Amino acid sequence: MKKFIIFTAIVFITITSKAQINEIGLFVGGSNYIGDIGPEYYINPNNFMGGVIYKWNMNPRIAIRGTFTYAEISSDDADATNNERFNRGIRFTNSIKELAVGVEFNYFEYNLDDYRKSHTPYLLIEFATFNYNVVRSETPSGSQQYNYESKTSYAIPFGIGYKTKLVNDFAIAFEIRARYTFVDDLDYNNQKISTLKFGNPNSNDWYMLTGVSLVYSFGRPPCYANPY
Repeated sequence: MKKFIIFTAIVFITITSKAQINEIGLFVGGSNYIGDIGPEYYINPNNFMGGVIYKWNMNPRIAIRGTFTYAEISSDDADATNNERFNRGIRFTNSIKELAVGVEFNYFEYNLDDYRKSHTPYLLIEFATFNYNVVRSETPSGSQQYNYESKTSYAIPFGIGYKTKLVNDFAIAFEIRARYTFVDDLDYNNQKISTLKFGNPNSNDWYMLTGVSLVYSFGRPPCYANPY
């Protein structure tokens, strides 16, 4: 244990000494679900999502990032373009609390101190864990009344974005993030309860996050720059 603590301290000090550029900020926008209920549009932000973001820029092309996101999701068969879904008439609402870490790859070199490098598109690859509600069982009274519980699962997120300098050390980014989950119950689908058996049990749910982030860069220098 002592060796582990010493090793961790050395790694932390090394990272801190090299972390010349940090970014912290907020993002807000819309979220939507893709699954067995409602329309099948992949980008259809119809609910609120928001969160916080932190980035550590390793160099002008790569940033390590972490995010915490709260997102509401819902869908209604009344909005479906598929006649079978439209006639079925199911709807639901749920909420997601997500923690994600990943890597941001800038297409161009990014440096707020140089106006020629103060904007770039980027790709995003992450790993996420998220918490949401599921149906545990029916209540004794029946009549489609259920007992709920929270559940934690994982997702493989990826996305694209574009960021640019706003003013001084502030930057703004426009981003679309897709989350492929390993579950099929974001919509309370439950193969053990007859009234909640619907859709394709072999097709997992997705959710999307579309929005804008405002971040503040700090550290020395304000944005990563190669030493002269």
